[in-house]
Amino acid sequence: MESPRCGNWPLAVCSWSLRTDLYGVAQAMRQLGFSRVNLALKPAFREDGDAYLEAVGAQPWTISAATIGFFHEDYSSLESIRATGGIVPDAYWDENREMVLRAIDITATLSVPFLTLHAGFIEDDDPVKARLFRDRVVRLADAAGERGIALLMETGQETANCLRDLLEELNHPALGINFDPANMILYGKGDPVEAVRMLGRWIRHVHIKDAIAAGIPGTWGTEVPWDQGQVGSASFLRALETIDYNGALAIERESGDNRLEDIRQAAGLLTAWMPQTRET
Repeated sequence: MESPRCGNWPLAVCSWSLRTDLYGVAQAMRQLGFSRVNLALKPAFREDGDAYLEAVGAQPWTISAATIGFFHEDYSSLESIRATGGIVPDAYWDENREMVLRAIDITATLSVPFLTLHAGFIEDDDPVKARLFRDRVVRLADAAGERGIALLMETGQETANCLRDLLEELNHPALGINFDPANMILYGKGDPVEAVRMLGRWIRHVHIKDAIAAGIPGTWGTEVPWDQGQVGSASFLRALETIDYNGALAIERESGDNRLEDIRQAAGLLTAWMPQTRET
């Protein structure tokens, strides 16, 4: 069974969106008719992590990307995730470094091309902290490159300008972007369609997620089902065309009480979308 497609882009589902164990994910994917998954690796670091990876290996899936998150992160507010997000907090760096290095090994062993993560808020006026963050990113990207995979930073916790400047400065062959358009809106970091055009040469994997901006600056926006928010689905997909994106579209849903149906509806909208006819 092959996953449905949106034009030339294969569709995947983010496993964590389904809020169930691996066997529940497998059942949901059969119901959706999907064979591609953006796989959460965080369960591999729990007590039954070996069993989780064994079960993953038994599935007939194509894994579009693996994704790692950190146990100390606090998403209750923008202030809390700024303080606790990604590889920024010094108190957790040793633990997080080992976690990412292990995740790189798992990703490579599973023959998955990408490991994605929120690296944390990279906008910092303190040059010492900014340099330390860059050194950490390079160290992890070096390790990824040695295993033949790419480390993808997920968008949202910084502006597109800031992320572009970082990637241009580092110029690392194993460093790229997992583009999440809704995160740009949820964090109040700009227009996702314009960001695609600015960041296109680094985009290797894409999340399909929508959101409405917060009414009060400095607070969370609201995630909504695909095509019900402010991303602008048609404009976003056309922007991906303009950069000649050729990867997967992984549907993500992180709120709501009927996520399976929301994912199903997103898949229906995506498969019905018609690529633009380009003049030759």
